[in-house]
Amino acid sequence: MPALIGDPVKDAEQLRATSPLLQAALIRRPLLMAYGGADVRVPRNHGLKFYEAVKAHNPDVEWMNIRRKATAGRCQKTASISGAGWKSSSTSISASREDRAIVGASAHHGGASMSSGKILVAQGGGPTAVINQSLAGVVLEARRFRDCTRVYGALHGVRGIVNEDLVDLTRETSNNLEQVAATPSSALGSTRDKPDQAYCQEIFKVLRAHQIEQFYYIGGNDSSDTVRIVSEQARAAGYPLRCLHIPKTIDNDLVGNDHTPGFPSAARFVAQAFAGANLDNASLPGVYVGVVMGRHAGFLTAAAALGKKFPDDGPHLIYLPERVFSLERFLADVKATYERYGRCVIAVSEGIHDASGAAIATLLAKEVERDAHGNVQLSGTGALADLLCDEIKSRLGIKRVRGDTFGYLQRSFIGCVSDVDQREAREVGEKAVQFAMWGERDGSVAIKRTGYYSVDYELLPLDAVAGKTRVMEDAFISASGTDVTDAFRLYLRPLLGAGMPDAYRLRPAPVEKILKR
Repeated sequence: MPALIGDPVKDAEQLRATSPLLQAALIRRPLLMAYGGADVRVPRNHGLKFYEAVKAHNPDVEWMNIRRKATAGRCQKTASISGAGWKSSSTSISASREDRAIVGASAHHGGASMSSGKILVAQGGGPTAVINQSLAGVVLEARRFRDCTRVYGALHGVRGIVNEDLVDLTRETSNNLEQVAATPSSALGSTRDKPDQAYCQEIFKVLRAHQIEQFYYIGGNDSSDTVRIVSEQARAAGYPLRCLHIPKTIDNDLVGNDHTPGFPSAARFVAQAFAGANLDNASLPGVYVGVVMGRHAGFLTAAAALGKKFPDDGPHLIYLPERVFSLERFLADVKATYERYGRCVIAVSEGIHDASGAAIATLLAKEVERDAHGNVQLSGTGALADLLCDEIKSRLGIKRVRGDTFGYLQRSFIGCVSDVDQREAREVGEKAVQFAMWGERDGSVAIKRTGYYSVDYELLPLDAVAGKTRVMEDAFISASGTDVTDAFRLYLRPLLGAGMPDAYRLRPAPVEKILKR
């Protein structure tokens, strides 16, 4: 090899000068990369690296898959440039566009071609403002691959698979998909079902009947665990199924991710809501308590701090599930803040708990609601806010005390979406398809921060994500336990996106009193 190509040490300078990867940025015209499935001369990963290198500088690059079996109008081997057109070593194909550069390489996207070409996508867990961006990313990216013949969607998550409630997303127009992508909530519908082995066996019956070969599930913690179970069941049954989990959760509690799609938009809503609540509270001083979603992780509640502008702005106190909550200390904090500012704005996570781990809502409430899985119902009820307000009124003697529970408002608020969140939600869907088509394993797509501000995407093993919960790092929480640090503000600010509203104050010039001196 050194004799044919060059010695990596002696000829390093010459190799750098002629490296296709290092020259990829010079390709500025539209580019079509045609891969022949029967040609094994060029390693697949070499072609993929070149494709990514070109795409980093040239968005107008396309990937054309050529199946292993020769058919009319296709080739089996690597394509080569030939004047204004191009040809392969087995079948000649002419190009009609002179300014389209075509680079050929060998190897099919993911090794052997898909036999049926059918994939299935579903959405699970709570809706978000950008989950449909991920859905559109999957559908539109998959339709670019010739081996993909059908893109099905399951209505209401895995329940829709079992009930065989499927829709053909291949028939959706690109324009309508783009409109749906910009619309909050789960377009396919969602579910809270947690499949066990028996449930998965029913899933496989439907997958086999419809010849589904790739399964994409967009969701959070429970959804990632569902993908893991389905993947393991498919492997045990010997069923050829590629399983990809696409991250989504406003709680921001998926491990292995810098952040998760859905969280930035929900955080933007929380920050703006508390900025507005603070302005209201400043006009009519009193105590305001806002309860925010977050059973185990306080990221969303902590986002309230990004609504502050002036030193005396609220929220003045922030209570997170990462710290033990003491009612006595809470009342002391409120009293001190009220005496200092004449008012107090408080952000509280729904999952705050005492030293034993018991939710404060269960300790203060006379009756406790539970969901279908036996968990204490924290969302969708104003109990915690009301209970804390009652404690403040009765024990501190403050008359003007108001409380709100944000509930579902923060999940799919149509007028408050982060452009950064939209872009990344789309990309995790696209990357999931690329990982499935070009890769050789199941996994969970993860967002990794690479700079201020930029990200990259990785595919993590399913068992590294499923069934695990991330909580706020200590570096993000102040020593007092009732505020966030500058490290958290720097972490969150770029995620909120462009156009964050601002608030201003009068600069009053006092008029001298005459009667009330």
